[in-house]
Amino acid sequence: MEFNFKQIATATMVLFAVIDIIGSIPVIISLREKSGKIKSGRASIISAVVLIVFLFIGERILNLIGINVNEFAVAGALVLFFIALEMVLGITLFKQNEGNLDMATVFPIAFPIVAGPGSLTTLLSLRAEFELENIIVAIFVNIIVVFIVLKTSSSLQKFLGKNGIGIIEKIFGVILLAIAVKLFTSNIQELFN
Repeated sequence: MEFNFKQIATATMVLFAVIDIIGSIPVIISLREKSGKIKSGRASIISAVVLIVFLFIGERILNLIGINVNEFAVAGALVLFFIALEMVLGITLFKQNEGNLDMATVFPIAFPIVAGPGSLTTLLSLRAEFELENIIVAIFVNIIVVFIVLKTSSSLQKFLGKNGIGIIEKIFGVILLAIAVKLFTSNIQELFN
């Protein structure tokens, strides 16, 4: 095992930007008001399990259908690019259906808000560039942040306000755009080599 702080920090930032748990505070508060209660610990554990399982078997699933990690990383970079555009421009490209409010802890919080298509795609994209143990540390750091945000969502919304949440979302959107471009360029070159 070789832990690399730079890889951990980069992977943590990428996952934080993709999961965008701060930007999801209004959704979380709305679900909390409608369903009465959200189990923060349960949502965090389910999210962590889904992310780690996909990190380990996602590549095998791809191999089964004849796709390599670089091809998936290029596709993932495009998905990240569009997620970042949503964050920066304030538009909605991906629509989420409202599920049963009794299941708010699992759906939509654990999936697709935390462990959604963007974060799963990102994991395999990161796996193409970073060591596995560094990505796992990044997942756990993000799950801790998710747990804290879920526990304190009402207080955070009051503290940051709508403008504060909007500014954070825009900043992480621009960072995510740059990361998407980097992932795309580095993996597209591998496909042509």
